[in-house]
Amino acid sequence: MSNSSVAAPESQPGLVSRFLSSLGWLLPPRFRADIPVVPVVRLSGVIGVSSPLRPGLMLATTAKTLERAFSVRKARAVALVINSPGGSPSQSHLIFRRIRQLSEEKKIPVLAFIEDVGASGGYMLACAADEIICDDYSIVGSIGVVGGSFGFDKLMEKIGVERRLYTSGDSKAMLDPFLPEKPEDVKRIKAVQKDIHAHFIALVKARRGARLKGADKVLFSGEFWTATNAIELGLADHRGDLRSCLRERYGDKVRMPLISAEKSFFGRKVPGIGLLQRFGDSPGLAADLISALEARALWSRYGL
Repeated sequence: MSNSSVAAPESQPGLVSRFLSSLGWLLPPRFRADIPVVPVVRLSGVIGVSSPLRPGLMLATTAKTLERAFSVRKARAVALVINSPGGSPSQSHLIFRRIRQLSEEKKIPVLAFIEDVGASGGYMLACAADEIICDDYSIVGSIGVVGGSFGFDKLMEKIGVERRLYTSGDSKAMLDPFLPEKPEDVKRIKAVQKDIHAHFIALVKARRGARLKGADKVLFSGEFWTATNAIELGLADHRGDLRSCLRERYGDKVRMPLISAEKSFFGRKVPGIGLLQRFGDSPGLAADLISALEARALWSRYGL
């Protein structure tokens, strides 16, 4: 028998793979492995300020969407489109952490695109990304903590209404809007704000690192900037928009599917369990009105 080399027959899986590859042009783009995909998640609105008719950004309402985005097969990156003036520090941080956890687990980079505003808690969300891209007119920054209330004690005295409040614990009625303000209460709330601010500063420094160029007293004063200054200070990386940037990086055929919350059998978006619980606890129209006023106040800080 001759010892001359004879090519071994190609395995069946190899033949199938080649056959399917040759038919790739017939497949819809979403099934083609050669077309890059970058799923897009929109994070828009006030963070944490919520009522049944005005659900804000919370981990409960965003977790499933984020998990779906990071589960897209062969995703090159996940793009976050951010348009938020901030809100709840804790909800901002919970969403931030979930994004970072998913990014590290799936080994998928994150790009943040700031639209009108990425400020305060909205900027914290942007810091979950490996790069921050903004428009020339985007508002960026506001790394600080703010809180406010109203005082009705003089009005109550004028109209003859008596406040009756029963507590157990010296600080349970702290900053009650129907009682005169106490200096020790103000000192206490400022200490809490200072602690939250310190954690926010540490988060920004950890995420932005050597890219930060400004002095701490400027960067973390609560001030905000448009793109040029934000990039100079290292709070953002580039100017651009979602479509142009992704096409430049991944080619003109890049797919950018918008990932939204899952829908129920009847076509309605399925909210997180936290939102479902709020439906039963809400006082109704009054809650919606207060929520709308709070949201309006946050947006108005940035001239919007």
